[in-house]
Amino acid sequence: MTTEVRIDAKKNCRGVGCPMNLVHAKVGLAALEPGQVLEIILDDGPPVNNVPASAEKEGHAVLGRRRLDDGSWAVRIRKAAGTPPHRPPRI
Repeated sequence: MTTEVRIDAKKNCRGVGCPMNLVHAKVGLAALEPGQVLEIILDDGPPVNNVPASAEKEGHAVLGRRRLDDGSWAVRIRKAAGTPPHRPPRI
């Protein structure tokens, strides 16, 4: 991840097990406008493989992953076009 990318939202999922880290990623992406970028911090192992694979399967673009000093990973995901942000209903 050497190219400068504007990060529009961040989620720290260190210590969050599967499938909740995937849920956090989906919720984070759902709140964004198409083209915006989510940076999510994931533990090494299955999370750093499963979350990006799921995002790509849904049409989002994984911009890159970078290993952090503590062994976790920063993954940047750009929300796909045609996926409007989810807005909860007003009560």
